[in-house]
Formats: sequence, structure tokens, C-alpha cells
Amino acid sequence: MSLETWLANGWITRHVASPRDLRDLLDAAGADLADARKDLSPAWRFAIAYNAALRLCTAALQAAGYRATREQKHYRTIAALPLVLGSEARELGEFLDGCRSKRHDVTYESLSAITDSEAAELIKAVVELDERVRTWLRSRTPEPRGE
Repeated sequence: MSLETWLANGWITRHVASPRDLRDLLDAAGADLADARKDLSPAWRFAIAYNAALRLCTAALQAAGYRATREQKHYRTIAALPLVLGSEARELGEFLDGCRSKRHDVTYESLSAITDSEAAELIKAVVELDERVRTWLRSRTPEPRGE
């Protein structure tokens, strides 16, 4: 499936993000990632790291010229990751989607608890995602050339 197919299905809409919008998302994700590493409960660290991941996925999708529609917005934003970054991001996207589901259950259903290792694993994945998204963004933005 492609982003154009998603667009035709109404799952995403076209969106033009300004460089400042993208920078703000990346800065907020960086701040969230720093907060997720603080001495907090595993559930809070997990929730904050998830928020960083969502911001990074949002930045990537918006840089590609789209944004998720309201229905299943978190799911679509994360699921679009391999469509934006390439198939090599599929496994990471699947892991993040599992975290999305777990976060939903913990936040809204109070069905399970988050362990230290789950929080640490998500933080590690977000560090990888941060690197991938920033590298991808740099590859799309030509460096200014001096005359």
C-alpha cells in the first residue's frame, strides 16, 4: 500500500508543514525523550516515550506532505512509518503500534501495568526512531550552498 492509496481511502489528508512546525515537533520529541529517562514510574516513562514516538512519526508524515485524519489518528500516524521511511522501518513501526495498544489499555482501560523493562525497551526504540527520522529529514533537505 502507498500513501496515495491511504489518501484515496480518506485515512490521511494532504498537509504542508512549515520548517518551524517540523522543528517544533522534533524539539518536543527530544524534550519528551529526555523526560522519559528521568526517575519516574515505568508507566509515566512509557507514556512520555510513546508521546515522543508519536511526535516523531507525526513529523515524518507531515514532512512527506500528509497528516492522519481524526479517526484512528495515532494508529494511522504510526502505521504510516514504513510508507514514509521505507520498508526497513516496518519492524519498528509494528513495535510502536504494540506500544500504542498497550498505552491505550493502561491509560484508558487500566488493564495492565508497565514494567521497567517495557519502558526501557520503548525508550531504546524511540532513540532509534529519532535517529531514523532526523536522518531521513536531512536526506530530503538539501544543504545550503555558498556562492
